[in-house]
Amino acid sequence: MFSLDLHPTFRNNRDIELALRHFIFKAHQSGEPVAETIPGKGTGQLRERVLASLGQKRIRRLYDRVEVSSGNTGKLLVHFARR
Repeated sequence: MFSLDLHPTFRNNRDIELALRHFIFKAHQSGEPVAETIPGKGTGQLRERVLASLGQKRIRRLYDRVEVSSGNTGKLLVHFARR
């Protein structure tokens, strides 16, 4: 499973958006059914930024749904369509 840990290094919206976009395109092309992003628990601001980036039209068309991991609320699971 592809994984992207955002909370230790990214502090501005542009870096988050670029890293997330690259990650989602790479995960989509790999054929993996699920990829995880780790914005961390914290105050939830980073998770909201990640969700906003994932909601953009050009990124949204690449996946089916996003869910919060049941075992860890600091992880978001991005589910891709089966090919």
